[in-house]
Amino acid sequence: MRILSYLPNRWTTRLVQGINLVRNPVTLGVRVIVEDEGNRILLIRHSYVTGWYLPGGGVDRGETMEEAACREVQEEAGIAPAGRPVLLNIYLNEEATGRDHVGLFHLQDWIQHTGFLQPNAEVLEAAFFAPEQLPEDVSGATARRLAEFRAGEFLSSRW
Repeated sequence: MRILSYLPNRWTTRLVQGINLVRNPVTLGVRVIVEDEGNRILLIRHSYVTGWYLPGGGVDRGETMEEAACREVQEEAGIAPAGRPVLLNIYLNEEATGRDHVGLFHLQDWIQHTGFLQPNAEVLEAAFFAPEQLPEDVSGATARRLAEFRAGEFLSSRW
């Protein structure tokens, strides 16, 4: 995957999506709303796309959505769940391939683990933000999911 870092972001994204379509005609992913004690939200800035996103990623073969949510927050932010993440909703993400489904989880009970909020090959930056002070370049889907979360209503089934 190192060679991908030399390609423009949009090329890398399309290449990965194309490979995934061949390998998995229907894809399944997770995103996780992680809150700290002050109700701030964890956001991630990846090396392969611009903007800030909720932590998450694809569900691996033989893995449940819940297991993927736990694995992704640990890999991307050094956070180990101390309780089970709660599934809030499942969405269809038509923007990417039209066959991508995303499970949105909430994780409130967690502990710091190795690599807590440290950059790595995939993550340039990880930080907690107050809901009313999100970065300007937060992704549209992330902003919509957080608005739904704050309202306590998940009315949309589209990412």
